[in-house]
Amino acid sequence: MPTTPSHRLPLAVTMGEPAGVGGDLILKLWTQRRGHGLPPFLLLDSPDRLGELAFRLGLTVPLLAVESAGQAVECFDEALPVLPVALSMPVVAGQPDPANGAAVIASIDRAVALVQAGEAAAVVTNPIQKSALYAAGFRHPGHTEYLAHLVGLADEPIMMLASAELRVVPVTIHVSLRDAVNQLSTAAIVHAGRVTAAALRRDFGIAAPRLAVAGLNPHAGEGGAMGREEIDIIAPAIAALRAEGIDALGPRPSDTLFHAAARGGFDAALCMYHDQALIPLKTIDFDSGVNVTLGLPFVRTSPDHGTALDLAGTGRASAVSLLAAIRMADRMAENRRRQG
Repeated sequence: MPTTPSHRLPLAVTMGEPAGVGGDLILKLWTQRRGHGLPPFLLLDSPDRLGELAFRLGLTVPLLAVESAGQAVECFDEALPVLPVALSMPVVAGQPDPANGAAVIASIDRAVALVQAGEAAAVVTNPIQKSALYAAGFRHPGHTEYLAHLVGLADEPIMMLASAELRVVPVTIHVSLRDAVNQLSTAAIVHAGRVTAAALRRDFGIAAPRLAVAGLNPHAGEGGAMGREEIDIIAPAIAALRAEGIDALGPRPSDTLFHAAARGGFDAALCMYHDQALIPLKTIDFDSGVNVTLGLPFVRTSPDHGTALDLAGTGRASAVSLLAAIRMADRMAENRRRQG
């Protein structure tokens, strides 16, 4: 008998880069499903490549090719449910092949279609190898932008990195530090703050979210002596957020924002550039960080690491971040379900 309710929707987990560690981690987690209390999930992948990988890793993982997400919950205790995605070429661990790029994208497309159709509770994406996808003709910067494209999102989605100890949101993301400073604007900070506050309420169950807003310059500009961005750009954004009823505090000096006592005063920190957000998160909880896309009409999480090509097929990669991503997606989807 299954230990999970038959009415429960599974999570949809994508293939990611087939030559990366995604398959290793999923197979490992399924063998430990009872010890971890894993919620049921459906993997969109190639059963053949998973079977070969399980054999190579010495794992006993019965695979069940299913035709719909509805079958996943019932069989999850006894077999790993896989909705088949065909690969064009055999997979060599650690060696991405652009010929399989279409399968990687098809896995994402199908996962999104399932959650939009109400057949899956959330999407959990395994890491992709962008260089291989670019070589296959992929025209989006990454996962987040492609997901926004799939659902026709008018506004930019927001990236949150989250762990049990800290949630951070970079206002500017994958650009140089020089470009981050040039691109920083009051409107971008306000957009990030609105989306983050809404997600904290809807997805994390925080009724009155508190946002700490980091300064850009040392000492948050020291009253303009070390830069005027805090005065001219960041403070007006905080005022606008507060005028909308969002509890936003700052600008706060980033060198004193992330110690234990300070973290108790906010639910998420808005940071002005990529490393200002990710360095403290990865220092505090390197293994369990989760990448969450805010602003989508569905829940999407991902482990906060890459494809780890050097570890693929070895069984040595840690599944802690993927486990955290699956658990967080399940909790977020349940919060959304309860709120209707």
